[in-house]
Amino acid sequence: MSPLKKYIGNLYLTPRFYLAGAVCIILFISSFFVPALLFIPKTAWYLLLVFVIVDYVFLFLLSPAPVAKRNTAERFSNGDENKVTLIVTNTIRFKVEMQIIDELPEQFQQRDWLIKRSFKAGEQKKISYLLRPTERGEYEFGNIILYIKSGLGLVMRRHDVDAPVTVPVFPSFMQLRKYTLLSQTTIQSEHGSKRMRKIGHSMEFEQIKEYVRGDDIRTINWKATARKTTLMVNNFTDEKSQQVYCIIDKGRLMKMPFGDLSLLDYAINSTLVLSNVCLQKQDRVGLITFDNKMGTLLAADRKPIQQANILQLLYNQETSFLESDFEMLYMQLRNRIKQRSLLVLFTNFESLSGLKRQLNFLRSIAKHHLLIVVFFENTELKQLSGVDAENLEAVYLKTIAEKFTYEKRLIVKELMKHGILSILTAPENLTVNTLNKYLELKARQAI
Repeated sequence: MSPLKKYIGNLYLTPRFYLAGAVCIILFISSFFVPALLFIPKTAWYLLLVFVIVDYVFLFLLSPAPVAKRNTAERFSNGDENKVTLIVTNTIRFKVEMQIIDELPEQFQQRDWLIKRSFKAGEQKKISYLLRPTERGEYEFGNIILYIKSGLGLVMRRHDVDAPVTVPVFPSFMQLRKYTLLSQTTIQSEHGSKRMRKIGHSMEFEQIKEYVRGDDIRTINWKATARKTTLMVNNFTDEKSQQVYCIIDKGRLMKMPFGDLSLLDYAINSTLVLSNVCLQKQDRVGLITFDNKMGTLLAADRKPIQQANILQLLYNQETSFLESDFEMLYMQLRNRIKQRSLLVLFTNFESLSGLKRQLNFLRSIAKHHLLIVVFFENTELKQLSGVDAENLEAVYLKTIAEKFTYEKRLIVKELMKHGILSILTAPENLTVNTLNKYLELKARQAI
């Protein structure tokens, strides 16, 4: 840093200096009418200059630069609160006031971020704050800027701490912790947990064990009983290694924003959580994305690295502004997925006519796989339809909103009529409702 920048460019005059200068000017103007009082403004002006010089010397010449550091996670979770910590140390040998500015990534569009703190001599403080990204990608932090002033408060010194860092924002991996225990239950609902009665029992053999009261007598193994001279029963476990594919539509309808996140981001966050639960259930999980052409295709597997592979593939998925090609999707599924699988299709239909254009392809897919079509309620239209109409314009708006809301329910009935499972959900409830359906199918052994 050049001496001119260090000793002059980083010098800032505070409001207290301008206030003291204004007082001196008023005293000079007053002494114009009373010349005998001229010594008062002169004395005040010289004292102000002396204090400014003393303040400058202590801040710029006799004091070392303060130390600041930023601690962030290696990656941020999209749509969640992420913690950032600033560690600021006052290396000056007297008490100072600091104004701290952290140059946030441009995606947050915050230009007024400022924290004021008071530091004793040699004191270190940790300042934590939360950031909630709403887009996936790379977020670049800039420098940490410190404005320091002493107890006199006449001048202020600026110090820039070189701290640029790039933090990638991944799909919401924080939800994995939130739903960790979900896979240990049979089914969850928003109002609590309830058990789902299994139809029959699994045919995947686990072991032979001694009979205890409560075991199903139909599972008695008579050959083992004859050898051991005590009742022995076959023990079965839930079927594993079933294939589950999450299919994400990246067409133009998935660009719609709700609560700062697009429908695509909601689908990606839900896919990440669902794949984690499926892997905990020891099922094989795969991923498919598509729009007007085929995108990512990750073959179903349950190896430990599969979750990391899914996270890495979901990191840079973007919505296109074209119509999605369901015919191409059907052809790709027929060619690449030979085994009957559970397909969870995240898409969106805004009208019944939009569904009917793609219905034949969905029916063809459902012939070979267990298909769940997940689409979204328009929560803004739903709120609008529930508002009392007070004028003619409000009546028109409410009628149109109710019409579109009713069409969503018709879409569910149309899919049900053709034997296709569906989930109509608000975007914020997508993860819970999708997991409920998966765990329900798992409990019913429908997969």
